[in-house]
Amino acid sequence: MKNVRWGAVLILLTCCSFCAGQAQNLQKKHLLVLGEEKGYRHESVSHALATIERLGEKSGLWDTTIRTDTEVLTKKKLEYNAKTLNDFDAVLFFTGGELQMDSQQKADLLSFVHDDGKGFIGVHSATITFTEWPEYGEMIGGYFDEHPWGTFDAPIVVEDPLFPGMQQWGASFVLKDEIYQIRNYSRDKVRVLMRLDASKLDLSKSTVHRTDRDFAVTWAKMYGKGRVYYSTLGHPRDNWDDPRLQEMYTEAIKWAMGLVNADVTSRPLSPK
Repeated sequence: MKNVRWGAVLILLTCCSFCAGQAQNLQKKHLLVLGEEKGYRHESVSHALATIERLGEKSGLWDTTIRTDTEVLTKKKLEYNAKTLNDFDAVLFFTGGELQMDSQQKADLLSFVHDDGKGFIGVHSATITFTEWPEYGEMIGGYFDEHPWGTFDAPIVVEDPLFPGMQQWGASFVLKDEIYQIRNYSRDKVRVLMRLDASKLDLSKSTVHRTDRDFAVTWAKMYGKGRVYYSTLGHPRDNWDDPRLQEMYTEAIKWAMGLVNADVTSRPLSPK
């Protein structure tokens, strides 16, 4: 009789474990990663996308779909088992140039974030994407406007150490990367998480256009109901092997998907 009871307990525990595993799988998020570029090609894109997929597998938090075309960027039903925006919780762009999207696709992407409350993560050249589409610039927070210092040992200040994915950098650090100067950007519309230390920059270069010395590196913002995150970091391929960068983008994806929360209230540039 005792053996029967123990057998019943073991079966119950096995069922509970199986159900818990099933529930965990059901809760996993879905991330669409787009790596299409028109014009200049970044050599780090393939490695970056593979790294993001691996981070999702490692964390167990999301499944990744990688695409190099824009067909999936629609809410319209496609043939057979083709996925659409309706199948995802967030979209990540490591893109560049004018991608092929019709007006309805563009409206669907904006609605995906603004109305459906989904997430958008822009990596590096995402701000050189759709530069003739003002609504995209409004969503992401600005556009590329030169990189006056090229790829250099960038002196970076962490403005918001409490935001997920910022703690591992410390208060300030130096990272060899290509930092974009941003136009159509205003910090009263975003939460700046990182910026360049202007006191350590050569501001005499002819390609330096910002007179306010506000060179944002990473920011987060709301776009309607949705969450938007952008960072210029990620130009060099090797930086994607840096655990600090991996943690930053892992936390960015989690935040954009609503798995963690953070304050994105805008703040003025510190005089320091």
